Amino acid sequence: MYRAPIDDIKHALFDIAGLREVMAHLPEGMLTDDLVEAILAEAGRFAGEEIAPLARAGDETGSKVENGAVTTPPGWKELYAKWREGGWNSISSPEKYGGQGLPASLAMAVLEMWNSASMAFAIGPTLTSGAVEALERHASEELKRKYIARMVSGEWMGTMNLTEPQAGSDLGALRTRAEPRGDGTYRIFGQKIFITYGEHDFTDNIIHLVLARLPDAPPGTKGISLFLVPKFLVNDDGSLGARNDVFCASLEKKMGIHGSPTCTMIYGDGKFGDEPGAIGWLVGEPNRGLNCMFTMMNAARLAVGIQGVGVAEAARQKAIAYAKERRQGRAPGAPTRDMSPIIEHPDVQRMLLSMTVLTQASRAIAYACAQAADLARWDRERSNHWQERVNLLTPLAKAFPTDMGVEVASLGIQVHGGMGFIEETGAAVLLRDARIAPIYEGTNGIQAIDLVIRKLGLSGGDHVRRFLAELQADAEQARNTGDDDLAIAGIRAREALHDAAEAGEYLLGQLTDGRQEVALAGATPFLRLMALAVGGALLVRGATRSGDAARAQLARYFAENHLGDTGALRRVVLEGGDSLLRAAGLLAAM
Repeated sequence: MYRAPIDDIKHALFDIAGLREVMAHLPEGMLTDDLVEAILAEAGRFAGEEIAPLARAGDETGSKVENGAVTTPPGWKELYAKWREGGWNSISSPEKYGGQGLPASLAMAVLEMWNSASMAFAIGPTLTSGAVEALERHASEELKRKYIARMVSGEWMGTMNLTEPQAGSDLGALRTRAEPRGDGTYRIFGQKIFITYGEHDFTDNIIHLVLARLPDAPPGTKGISLFLVPKFLVNDDGSLGARNDVFCASLEKKMGIHGSPTCTMIYGDGKFGDEPGAIGWLVGEPNRGLNCMFTMMNAARLAVGIQGVGVAEAARQKAIAYAKERRQGRAPGAPTRDMSPIIEHPDVQRMLLSMTVLTQASRAIAYACAQAADLARWDRERSNHWQERVNLLTPLAKAFPTDMGVEVASLGIQVHGGMGFIEETGAAVLLRDARIAPIYEGTNGIQAIDLVIRKLGLSGGDHVRRFLAELQADAEQARNTGDDDLAIAGIRAREALHDAAEAGEYLLGQLTDGRQEVALAGATPFLRLMALAVGGALLVRGATRSGDAARAQLARYFAENHLGDTGALRRVVLEGGDSLLRAAGLLAAM
């Protein structure tokens, strides 16, 4: 059974990400150490005692659809009601709409626990938070007044409607259309696929944010607008009115996250209402919908990265518990008459330690991104600096933890051996659930493109250089502590950061020379290289600040067993692009 790793979470928040730096900018008394402790403890209890026991029902039973109505797994509707009553939906939402207004860092720590307990349950409320942020920043005052408070409370949930059958990552190919009615509303017609929690029984109303095209919209992404389309229309007094012309046509049969209803949504089929067309309201400016939606998507990308951390942590805990109980063979030095717990075998120890440090490095990167978002909000003197840091870290915080969620969950199955391939142990479901995270909210390949094309050049490349220099200083400090583990970890971290800097300068040079295709060929290995270097350096920072010998040993293990990859990845970035482009011509004949 899952138990929230409160000490590891607090270490990542305070010693690595620097939550106290955020707290120093908050209104006096808004957040104290005691309050952080209480929130984390209660969230951990709720995740372990309330959510985790219902995760298996979510996987085995899943959500069902009949006549457009979706029923979530047994107990989930009641679970959501308890979760909402606990105030968890509002933890970082604006106070003016009834939220608690607490830092995103703390919200992400709590979100990790929900995802460890059940990724399929946690993804629904996550999208509501992103929808609230998009509406707060871009919607009219009337829409804000009518919708945000009830979304903040969790009384209503929100969705994100982007993908269409012919338009996956290429949003420029969207065909859903919005026809103005002349009264400030629009009729929406089209089909959306892969809509998470597009229909469910958690709440009475569901607030869809839908990308669509106006009749005179220019082609491509420059002609996309964003619309708010509620499942039920809302009267002026806040009561629910008529059913809108939007419904769930089917649920996807998926590899994982079975409890989460992934819907095909139909807008404007004439199933509901006096005339065809789902009634919607424009959010933001016409033809600027993608900018509005990216507010939601950027928040969602960090949240998906947290999903990777959560699943990895759950897989790590399950594997360690199994390895302590399972006896097989005789470990070196064990009595000849006894079989040993497999946790005593060096190869199993290697897997378990790798699962541990990859999870911790992923957590460090994700929390550092959340901390930067908090400082961009509250550190007014340096808000531009911190916003650039958010922009830089977001692709790392989405891609690396989700890749590691898959890798760690796969290692967890390996630790279980044949029993890991059997569903009854619960190891397989974690890998099945984890596999979607590198795909949705922008594939990890898209994150790599974003990192190289848009983020490397922030402030002419100086922001990345300053960030790597900060981490180099942390590594140098570790070298001078007198602790052998920290000294070695610091040396290896410096080498890895040098690899990242050299590869980054090479890619910037390729972009400057107009060789974008070569830069793109190296994007994915560069993201992995950058994330390993940053993750390793952050583990060194945390171990140095905490003075904890065990954390120093783990930082050294990561440095000596995983940071060696950065040299090979640097070589791929520097030398692999041309060979990729030459060999790509062979693919058509395969």
